[in-house]
Amino acid sequence: KLEEVDRPFLNEKELKSIMEKRFAINRIAQVRDVFIFCCFTGLAFVDVKSLKKSDIIFNPKGDEWIHKQRHKSKQWAHIPLLPVAKQIIERYRTNPECIRKGVLLPVLTNQKMNAYLKEVADLCSITKNLTTHCARHTFATTVTLANNISMESVSKMLGHSSLAMTKKYARILDSTIGTEMNQLAEKLKYQVN
Repeated sequence: KLEEVDRPFLNEKELKSIMEKRFAINRIAQVRDVFIFCCFTGLAFVDVKSLKKSDIIFNPKGDEWIHKQRHKSKQWAHIPLLPVAKQIIERYRTNPECIRKGVLLPVLTNQKMNAYLKEVADLCSITKNLTTHCARHTFATTVTLANNISMESVSKMLGHSSLAMTKKYARILDSTIGTEMNQLAEKLKYQVN
């Protein structure tokens, strides 16, 4: 029997602290931007590193989506682009490295990303181990489920082939339970006689 591993994810306060922090060193700022992009798209390291303009499509309403086959599972990920993700893509639109490589973001090697993410965590007073995988869990838990996105939708965006896999990524927070039960209490206004 495999033991459950408690995978780290950022809460809303931690996520905002990283987003709002100004970094004087450009490479640290770029690593932060890629990490935040992963927090708002759920993309894994290998998928964000290879993300190209052709992976962005427009739906009939004109909304931008990432439509990309996941490297690991070969499942298709369908992810509507949130404003934060669009802002980060726009920030690197004219980046010479991105243009040369034909990618949307300047993603370093996984080893360098994780090393610089330790610096980001230190500078933001976060004790959790920041990795691009932590960003994926943050997307599943804090960004989506905590904001009433269904587990099925989260699974599709993550490119999972089963809900069982998604449940390992996404945790139901006590705040989500509280909100849902308050909504239920409003609907069930019964009286006991």
